[in-house]
Amino acid sequence: QVQLVESGGGLVQAGGSLRLSCVISGRNFSPYVMGWFRQAPGKEREFVATIFWSNDNTYYGDSVKGRFTVSRDNAGNTAYLQMDNLKPEDTAVYYCAVGSVNKAGLSIRAQNRYDHWGQGTQVTVSS
Repeated sequence: QVQLVESGGGLVQAGGSLRLSCVISGRNFSPYVMGWFRQAPGKEREFVATIFWSNDNTYYGDSVKGRFTVSRDNAGNTAYLQMDNLKPEDTAVYYCAVGSVNKAGLSIRAQNRYDHWGQGTQVTVSS
C-alpha cells in the first residue's frame, strides 16, 4: 500500500547541519499531513515538525523552533527536514509519518493522527 523511506541521517558535529528525506510511495496516494518525530534511547517519541500537504502550513516542536525546517517537493512524494545548528540533544532516531486524512479533534502532535510510518534514520550529534 503506502511506504515511507527516510534517509539522510548520520554523524555530525555540534553546530552542523543535516537534511533528512522521506520518500512516499503509494498508488494514487496523497498525504493530508506529513510529520517528523524522533526518539532517543530511554525517551518516548517526541514531535518534531509537521507540514500540511494542501497549504504548506508548518508547525514545530518547541525544542527545534528556529533550527529545523520542514518542506515538501513539488511532486508531492518527498518531504524534507532541514536541521541546522544541531545539538547533542538532537541525537535520536528520526521517523517520518503520514496522516492520510484529516482527523478533527486530534493535535498534529498526536502520534495516532498518523497512520503510516517510516523505518527511521539515525542522527547522532557529537560534542
